[in-house]
Amino acid sequence: MEVNEMSIYLDNAATTRVCPAAADAAMEAMTLIYANPSAPHRMGREAKALLENARRDVALGLGCAAEELYFTSGGTEGDNWAILRGAEYNRRHGTHVISSAAEHPAVLKTLEHLEGRGFSVTLLRPDKQGRIAPEAVEAALREDTCLVSLMLVNNETGAVSDLAEISRSVRAKNPHTLLHTDAVQAFLKLPFSPAGLGVDLLTVSAHKVHAPKGAGALYVRKGLKLPPLLHGGGQEGGHRSGTEATPAIAGFAAAVREALPPLEKDRERMRALRDAAAQRLAQENPGLLVLSPADAAPQLLSISLPGWRSEVLMNYLEAREIYVAK
Repeated sequence: MEVNEMSIYLDNAATTRVCPAAADAAMEAMTLIYANPSAPHRMGREAKALLENARRDVALGLGCAAEELYFTSGGTEGDNWAILRGAEYNRRHGTHVISSAAEHPAVLKTLEHLEGRGFSVTLLRPDKQGRIAPEAVEAALREDTCLVSLMLVNNETGAVSDLAEISRSVRAKNPHTLLHTDAVQAFLKLPFSPAGLGVDLLTVSAHKVHAPKGAGALYVRKGLKLPPLLHGGGQEGGHRSGTEATPAIAGFAAAVREALPPLEKDRERMRALRDAAAQRLAQENPGLLVLSPADAAPQLLSISLPGWRSEVLMNYLEAREIYVAK
């Protein structure tokens, strides 16, 4: 299908168009620097250098050390790795896990799997805008809570949970509890760092930031010996086996480099566009509800038109080449 340049694509929370710099970097890795990064010969060493340079670039965008970052196939793998192995690693402290009912299926389905392995899970209900209150986390904490996993930005409303305050509450009450956040919708959209949030584990994905699908990263706090999820050839320093997807990773790093210099300006532009769209929609559609809070992540806007089915509205818009999600 050929994309009509007049189309209006408003589904970037699901996936983004690959930017030219990322596409060029991926093509170069596929056609020129295509050797296995684990190979001992010169071409392998060149691919390894590309991989490590990409790690440094993505780590710079995330605000962590390169040695704390491990490449994955995307957000789902990162969430699975953090939750499954984080809970198992910390099982000596208990088998209770706290999360929320609003998490991505990559988290919720993994929690269901944990329950089948003897863990108990408390799913907190977010407020009507999608936030998880620090007090709710504190109230749910138990002596046997081994892991807390909460998204930083709600992928539907854009509501931002105060992970830094949640972390302080968790550390004060249960210093042994591990804290994971799915930051897929926050990366390169909000200013944050893993250390600033106080988390042990953090997931990001490439295709949400104008890079190719098939790459992501998991931040693992230095000193935390998280067991691997995948076993095999011992890539990623023995932490994540499987030949690295260097084209997707090269594109990931290029997209991060492209985004970093004008990042704050881009945030302001996105926020202005979102606010203008919300105001215009409300003016022209009496009864329309804006579900996103005023301080939501700048790229997300959630609205509701009471009395209208979302499928009907989506089909109506798609017929006019306007693409949204429910």
